[in-house]
Amino acid sequence: MATTKNFSVDRETEQAVRSILEQVANDGDAAVRRYTSEFDRVDLTDFRLDETKIQEAFDQADPNLVDSLKLMATRLVEWHEQELPSDIELVEADVTRRQRFVPVDSVGIYVPGGAASYPSTVLMNAIPAKVAGVERVVMVTPVTGLSMEVLVAAKIAGVTEIYTIGGAQAVAALTFGTESIQAVDLIVGPGNRFVAEAKRQVYGIVGIDSVAGPSEVVVIADETAHPDRIAADLLAQAEHDRDAVAIAFVPTEAMKADVDANIERRLQQLPRQEIARRAMENGGVFVASLDDAIEEANRLAAEHLELAVANPQEVVKLIRHAGMIFLGHETPETLGDYVAGTNHVLPTSGTARFASGLSARTFLRHQTMLEATREGVARLANAAKTVARVEGLEAHAQAIEVREN
Repeated sequence: MATTKNFSVDRETEQAVRSILEQVANDGDAAVRRYTSEFDRVDLTDFRLDETKIQEAFDQADPNLVDSLKLMATRLVEWHEQELPSDIELVEADVTRRQRFVPVDSVGIYVPGGAASYPSTVLMNAIPAKVAGVERVVMVTPVTGLSMEVLVAAKIAGVTEIYTIGGAQAVAALTFGTESIQAVDLIVGPGNRFVAEAKRQVYGIVGIDSVAGPSEVVVIADETAHPDRIAADLLAQAEHDRDAVAIAFVPTEAMKADVDANIERRLQQLPRQEIARRAMENGGVFVASLDDAIEEANRLAAEHLELAVANPQEVVKLIRHAGMIFLGHETPETLGDYVAGTNHVLPTSGTARFASGLSARTFLRHQTMLEATREGVARLANAAKTVARVEGLEAHAQAIEVREN
């Protein structure tokens, strides 16, 4: 039936990114300057944005935009604070086990540039990091795409260390460090295929959130659904880019025809009509029973899943795989993209089968601690030595024995 595009990278992109990473690792700032000049057609002397520019953008911004972004930020803080896990302690008389959660020291946030401006990306990535307690939050974004809106979001999120570089060279600079950019521990945020491939290649040197593929939405509808709302929600995803995937499962041919007609009507009114029209070719509207639609949705494991049904609370019990689930006719995916307070950075390309969306926990590591008394060692010694010797690790057994004497 329906299919989504699995994330893949061509050999040419892979090799180009590998070369960029190597050059930046070896030549630092000089390599970043070369690639910025080559790809962005901008000659940079200093990468770091003067903090006064951030304040100037904030002061000049439309008050309605500022209020809207502040509302987003407030709701994100409220949500992500609830995500923070509690430390664990299990105490016995002679052995104590503990686990604590600690934030990474530093995070690099990639914010795409280009024709569009993405202040929501700044908030969605920076705020959970701040809530988790990350001390150093760095932002990189191409100088050609640097906008007032992005700087306003950075100001609201409390991000002041901003570098006007993008592409694989920005990922490389965050990974290896350069003369002017200190390396980070974790890199998050979306980007084009070069950015995604760069994140894939540097994983293991630094942590990453995910290797993001094209954005996706799947809508499961029953006879109570509104065809025009389905069309609007599909196009909201399709207008992202030509590789986006928008799929709907509807119960009848009549509803399919109605949804298709509304899609065409709406397409003709969209500023990004060409992009959305091309993206719709990756998915489409399919007739399926509710049971078949649920089966397909679980197979696709899409980034966004809308349940446009009469009883979403019952249907959601049957959903195993989805990045985020939107319940009912009044819950568009767009709400989650912006002001619901949940995070819109979600697993794509079927990775919702094993991955989760960005959260405050993304920026935390857990550390386990163990404390034993002499009596505790003695109580557990026999089992520990037995297993160690079965595995041929005599020194392990002796490290127990030396404490028994």
